[in-house]
Amino acid sequence: MRRRDFITLFGGTVGAWSFMARAQQAALPVVGFVDVGAADASLARSTAFRKGLSETGYIEGQNVTVEYHWLEGRYESAPAVMADLVRRQVAVIATPVSATALAAKAATTTIPIVFGTGDDPVQLGLVGSLARPGSNVTGVNMFVMEVVAKRLRLLHDLLPKASRVAVLVNPANDLSAKATLRGIQEAAPGVGLQIQVFNASTASEIDAAFTAIAREHADALFVAPDTFFTSRRVQLATLTARDRIPAFYGVREIVAVGGLMSYGANVADMFHQLGVYTGSILKGAKPGELPVLQANKFELVINLQTARALGIEVPRELLFIADEVIE
Repeated sequence: MRRRDFITLFGGTVGAWSFMARAQQAALPVVGFVDVGAADASLARSTAFRKGLSETGYIEGQNVTVEYHWLEGRYESAPAVMADLVRRQVAVIATPVSATALAAKAATTTIPIVFGTGDDPVQLGLVGSLARPGSNVTGVNMFVMEVVAKRLRLLHDLLPKASRVAVLVNPANDLSAKATLRGIQEAAPGVGLQIQVFNASTASEIDAAFTAIAREHADALFVAPDTFFTSRRVQLATLTARDRIPAFYGVREIVAVGGLMSYGANVADMFHQLGVYTGSILKGAKPGELPVLQANKFELVINLQTARALGIEVPRELLFIADEVIE
């Protein structure tokens, strides 16, 4: 064979291989993963999701493509993102927030949706029932709002002399903010606490809220469960240390970077379960026949180093029941 013919044949073969590789990639099912946090602050969550996927036989980049959409606190952009995913007919939409799950459901009645929510998914209208969702939607309930009262009681156990508590909510996440405030307003009188509400939906508004909280001389800060706040965990930990205010959260991630205490469902486990359900649906399971999972791993985490810096002596009873104490 002449050299020129060989080069022509080789080049054609490489071109065919390249075309086949592109075709194979294009043929992979696509999962639209939509979170309201930021990519650089959500690595552990996406890792847990991929782990769940892999346990069902789906490896990202090999036999499934995952498109990550990080809204960075912009809840208002969820409908447009969901509409685009529906237009392109992705295989599954996975989203760990009530507001984005509702946006997904409003956008499609056919594409499977796997959600994570801290609210009652039946009351929200996401599913018909927990046992048999009966539609294109299923997911995981983290009971975030159900534990608001317990978080407030734990705050009182740690700071029995506290009387004025600032509550930070994100009005852009209207569902969570309203549910949190309802829970706190019901529980606060029972433990002798007065609350004052502060709003923040951006990093600059968090700064402004802390200025106002310091001016009001609050005894403690109760931060509403919100993915945007979790993505701003370093900012929150820095400001609470600066202002020497004890702060209480719903997720471990903020305590790990300097927050004082958290209580709530294990977030990594929820993302893992989202991955498992997404993989199951890719394998042919019908979301309407997959029961809504109930979070069963709740954790109390205390940062003892932060407590010492604030001059707080953590009662032995709390240390005894804590699932993790960060030294």
